[in-house]
Amino acid sequence: MMTRQQSPIATLTRAKKGNLVCVGTGLQLAGQIGALSLSYIEHADVVFSLVPDGFSERWLMSLNCDVRSLQPYYAQHDEVKNRRDTYAEMVDAILDEVRLGKLVVCALYGHPGVFACVAHWSIKQARSEGFDASMLPGISAEACLWADLGIDPGHSGHQSFEATQFMLYHHIPDPTTHLLLWQIALAGEHTLTQFSSTKDKLQILVEHLNQWYPLTHAVIIYEAANLPFQSPVIERIPLSLLPEATLTTISTLLIPPARPMTLNHEMLAKLGIVESDIG
Repeated sequence: MMTRQQSPIATLTRAKKGNLVCVGTGLQLAGQIGALSLSYIEHADVVFSLVPDGFSERWLMSLNCDVRSLQPYYAQHDEVKNRRDTYAEMVDAILDEVRLGKLVVCALYGHPGVFACVAHWSIKQARSEGFDASMLPGISAEACLWADLGIDPGHSGHQSFEATQFMLYHHIPDPTTHLLLWQIALAGEHTLTQFSSTKDKLQILVEHLNQWYPLTHAVIIYEAANLPFQSPVIERIPLSLLPEATLTTISTLLIPPARPMTLNHEMLAKLGIVESDIG
C-alpha cells in the first residue's frame, strides 16, 4: 500500500518543537524570491522581517497574518547604539518565539547569509539549544551587480571585501581582477554606531587603493534596484573623486581590472601547454 509523502513544510507545521528558517526575499519586491522560501513565509506561525521599505513589508503581510518588523530595534533619532547590541536584541526576539514551539521564519532582504549576521547568529543560537534551524538562499546584491553591469566574473575572477575590513587588515588586491568593496559608505567606520563614513576616511581609502590603481582609473558606484519601477544606480567616476561621491548604505564600489592578466609560463611548461593555444 502506497503512502503519500508529506512535504517538509507540512511536517514542520505539525511539529511541537520550535523550528527556525531564515529566507532571502531577493532584491526586488516579490519577483526574486524562491518558491520554497515563499511557501515557508505563508506557512509560518510568525514571520520576522528585515526589509528596506514599506512596500516589501506590506507584501509580506499579505502572505502571513503575523509579520513582525525588526526595524524598530535600530537606534531612533539621536540615540547612539552599537549595532551588535541591536542584532543581539533581534536574535533574542526571534528565539523567544522558537522556544514557544513555533515555526518561525526570518525574512531578510537579499540573501539571508550575506552581510546579514542576524540570520547566522539566530541559527547558531537555535541549534545550540537543540532546535532545528536552516537557511534558504536569496538573490544577493552581488548577483544583481553582475547582471546589471553585464560582467561575467569568471572571465578574469574577482575579489570581494567589506570596505572597512579591507582598510584595517593586510588585504592585497589583484589589479588584474574585479575588486568589490561592500558597504563603501561605511568605509573606515569601526564603532558600529554610525551609518556613514567621512570624506577624510574615504580619502584615506583612495590613497590606500592608489598603491595598485591609478587615481584616474574608472570605478563604479553601484546600487541594486529594490522595486520593479526603479533602475539600478550605476555611476562611473575616477577613483580620485570617490570622497566627493554621493553614497548610501547600499552602495557598493566595483573597481574593474587595471592591468591585463599575465600567463604563468612555469605552469604552462609543467602542463605541456603552448602559449599560442591559450584563447
